Amino acid sequence: MKIIDIIKSGKPSLSFEVFPPKTSDSFDGVKKASEEIATLSPSFMSVTYGAGGGTSEYTLKIAQNLQSKGVTALAHLTCVNSTKEEVEMRLKMLKKSGIENVLALRGDITPENQNREKWDYHYANELVTQIKKEYDFCVGGACYPEGHPECETQSLDIKNLKRKVEAGCDFLTTQMFFDNNILYNFIYKLRENGINVPIIAGIMPVTNGKQIKRTCALSGSVLPQRFKAIVDKYSDNPEAMKQAGIAYATEQIIDLYANGINVVHIYSMNKFDVAKKIRDNISEIIK
Repeated sequence: MKIIDIIKSGKPSLSFEVFPPKTSDSFDGVKKASEEIATLSPSFMSVTYGAGGGTSEYTLKIAQNLQSKGVTALAHLTCVNSTKEEVEMRLKMLKKSGIENVLALRGDITPENQNREKWDYHYANELVTQIKKEYDFCVGGACYPEGHPECETQSLDIKNLKRKVEAGCDFLTTQMFFDNNILYNFIYKLRENGINVPIIAGIMPVTNGKQIKRTCALSGSVLPQRFKAIVDKYSDNPEAMKQAGIAYATEQIIDLYANGINVVHIYSMNKFDVAKKIRDNISEIIK
C-alpha cells in the first residue's frame, strides 16, 4: 500500500521507525526487534539508511521482511555520497522487492563525503526528480519545523522545501520536535507558501536523558522549559526517565490528533517496549 493512501483515509494513524544494523553480526537482533514492533499493527514502518549508504543492503532486507509480514514499508534512500548509477541500482532493487514507498533524503555530511565537487547530488529535490521521472513510488521528503540546521533562515529553508515538493514529494515527514505549537506555526507558514502536501508529525520519545543534548545538537531541536525540568529531575533514574519520556510523547500525540494532525510517526529507535507503551496509551484514540 502507498502511504499517501493511508494518509488520505483520514483515520488517525501511528507508525514506527527502525534502523538497520551496521554489521552483519547484529542483523538478527535488529530483524527480531523490527518484527516485534510490527506486531503492534502500525500503519507503516520506516527503515533508515546509514550515512553514505553504508547500510543499504540491510535497509532493503529489513524493509522486505516487514512487507512479508503484511506491514507497509517506507525505505529511506540518501544520495549525498552516491552516483546516479548507484541510486538507480538501488531503486530497481526496491521496485523488484515490492517496496512502494521511498523517503528521499540528501543525507548527512560526513568527513568522508565533504568534497562537494564530486557529488552527483547536492539536494534532495534532485533525488526526488530522478525517482519520479522513471518510477511510480510514493515519495516522501523531510522537513524541519525549527529550520534546517544548515540553513540561515527559516524562510530560505521553506523555499528550498518548496522545490522538493514541486519535484514530486507526495508527503513530508517532520524532524522531531518537543513543542506542538512549533509544528502548528510551521504548517501555517507552509500553507502560506503554497506547500499543501500532507505533513506527518515525527515524535521522538526521550527515554535517555544523557543522549538528548547530543540529539538536539544534531537536529537543531529545542527543548521546552517544561521538558528540561523532566530531564533534570529524572535523567539519573533510567526507568523514571523512560516513563516520563513516554508520558510526554503520549501527551504530544494526543494533542496532535485533537488538532487534526492524523498521521504521527514515532522515532522508536528499535525499542519494542517503548513503541508498545505508546500504542497502548492511545489504543482507544486510534481504534
